[in-house]
Formats: sequence, C-alpha cells, structure tokens
Amino acid sequence: MTQLLIVHRDPEIGRDLVQLVKDYTGYESVLIQSESETLVWLRRQPNLRPRILLTQLQAPGLDGFILGALLGEMFSGLQTLFLPAYPASAQRMEVAGSKVFPEPIDGERLISTIERSVRMFSDAPDLFHVLDILQMCCLSNRSGAVQMVSGSKVGTTYLRDGQIVHAETATECGDGALSEMVSWGEIEFAYDRSVHAGVETIKKAWNALLIDALEEERRRALPAWRQQTA
Repeated sequence: MTQLLIVHRDPEIGRDLVQLVKDYTGYESVLIQSESETLVWLRRQPNLRPRILLTQLQAPGLDGFILGALLGEMFSGLQTLFLPAYPASAQRMEVAGSKVFPEPIDGERLISTIERSVRMFSDAPDLFHVLDILQMCCLSNRSGAVQMVSGSKVGTTYLRDGQIVHAETATECGDGALSEMVSWGEIEFAYDRSVHAGVETIKKAWNALLIDALEEERRRALPAWRQQTA
C-alpha cells in the first residue's frame, strides 16, 4: 500500500528518497514532479489515502505550502514534511520534532519522522512548531502572511522578502504578538502569499527576533521569583 507521496522536481533525488523509504521502512511511495501531476495522479487513484506528503517547498511548478493545503483538505490526518532549498547550515535554531529537512537530508531523522507520522491516529492534525514554520519562511525569502492556530488562539505573521515585518494576535501586536505565538509551540498554519501587512511594526532581523521570543518563552516558564532575575 502506498503510504507516501514524494513530490520533487529532481528525478534522481526523488528516486533516492523512494528507495530510502522502501529500504528502511518497507513502505511503498510514489514519485511525482509537480502540483498538477499530483492532483491528476490522485484523481486516477480514488481509493488511495496517503498518510504522508514529502514535498519540496518550492520549485518550478511547485509550491509545497499550496500543495500541502490542497491535499490536507482532501485527506484528513495527512502529515506534511518539507524539503526546502536552503542548506541545513543556514538554520539558526534547531527545533525538536522538526518536519523540515534541508540539504543534506538527515536520512535517519527523516525515517524516524515517517515512522512516527504513520503511527499517528488517522485524523491527527498536521502540526508544526511556530519556530519551524517561521524559520523556513524566512530562509526561503517568502512574502505574504502566515496564519497560525492553536486551539481557540489565532495569530498572523506578515513577511516581506524573508523578513518578519508585523505580527498580531487577539491581544498583542508586533514583537509581543510574535512572543505569544512562539509560546503556543505546535500549531496548524495556513500561508497566503497575496496578503501583505498594512503596517510594519517589527524592524529586528528575523533570527534575532525568534531567538528573543524563545528566550522570553523560557523566562516565562520559570517560577515568578526567578523571572525577576533571569
């Protein structure tokens, strides 16, 4: 049974990923090269319910965010793993349980994540850590808006050419809103490249901004008497 859809423009890398998954998990996967081909292939397989989408984040004819959103609506519980174009050395922070795999791909971590995803219950939400999504968007030079949802809490972060320029939640704006969203941990998200911020309230570089937000989250987790000295 096909458990994975692998969407990659480079057929050699794609075939290597198919073989890696088969050799180390026994799961069958199918390699497709674009959004349109994926949708056509799925229409021809009406009984197929893939568990995992492993996709390039961006390539000619392919936007992983758009494809992930489309397939997430079609298949409840689908887990999405992203292959961004930037190298692993460009990352500024490591995120536990990350579902993002820059080059060179950590095969052991990828297999472990696939196995964990397959074991999840059939309608599990497709969760990402806030830091994972924002770091991926910034390193990929994205513009637009990322809406993040955690239970009843909703926030939006606005980007321009890979920089965070504004953030807002129901109660906070700017840096404070970003710190609040980071404290949510794992979230569901939606990306819209056509939406732009009406105002720009954030000037700090994205990596310093996220590190500050993470430090603020850690400080808030301390007992009250420690927060005053941390």
